[in-house]
Amino acid sequence: MTPLCCLRDLSVAYRSDGASAPALHGIDLDIRTGERLAVIGESGSGKSTLAVAVAGLLPAGAVQAGRIDWPGLAHAPLGGRDIGFVFQDPTGSLDPVMPVGRQIAEVARAHLDLPWRQAGERARELLGRVRLPDPDATFRAFPHQLSGGQKQRVAIAAAIAARPKLLIADEATSALDTIVQAEIVALIRKLTAEDGMALLFISHDIALAAELADRIAVFRAGRMVEIGETAEIVDHPSHAYTQTLLAAHIGLDARPLQPSEHVSE
Repeated sequence: MTPLCCLRDLSVAYRSDGASAPALHGIDLDIRTGERLAVIGESGSGKSTLAVAVAGLLPAGAVQAGRIDWPGLAHAPLGGRDIGFVFQDPTGSLDPVMPVGRQIAEVARAHLDLPWRQAGERARELLGRVRLPDPDATFRAFPHQLSGGQKQRVAIAAAIAARPKLLIADEATSALDTIVQAEIVALIRKLTAEDGMALLFISHDIALAAELADRIAVFRAGRMVEIGETAEIVDHPSHAYTQTLLAAHIGLDARPLQPSEHVSE
């Protein structure tokens, strides 16, 4: 199958005050059409830089080398239309003075060329799909009237409003409590499966990655140190850093992580 996205020798550095700080070094990675790929690693490992590079959202001070190709698309990707992005902080990604339903409808209207009435219907449909109670009432709500988990569901609805080929979730669960994290992971798994979207899931939590992903890529200090099918990474990690991540999880959880314990679709 033709990959959706191919990264070849991708490197990124950030420049500030004449100095250069490397963030990614020579990454070769394919994102397969329809797959769920998790990228895990500690803070500063380069995983979020990878996400914004794929999305074309690198800041002005960043210097990119290498290639990002999109053989799975017939055109250059358009943010919002071909790539949906869910950020860590839903509060920062939502307009505080606009009802959340209108914000979702704006995405559908802009990228699917829908009239306002149909865009509003699309927004209500999505509010139901992300399991928010009373989609009509939620449509009229403002972000400050919603909980953190509800706002993240709204952000997911907005990210998939234009039926993108790739959904990027950059630490989208890290600001939520454990129960809500599990609910959001289950929701992302369900939505990507239903719509046939590829997923790039960025996380520091190998347990969440194992619940969600088909493959796991492990990053450390800007380099990809290991990649493989989820069961292989969890059961037979080859890199010492991956082994450390798994050991840390086992120490907290008091039992081995089982890749078969995925959230059901």
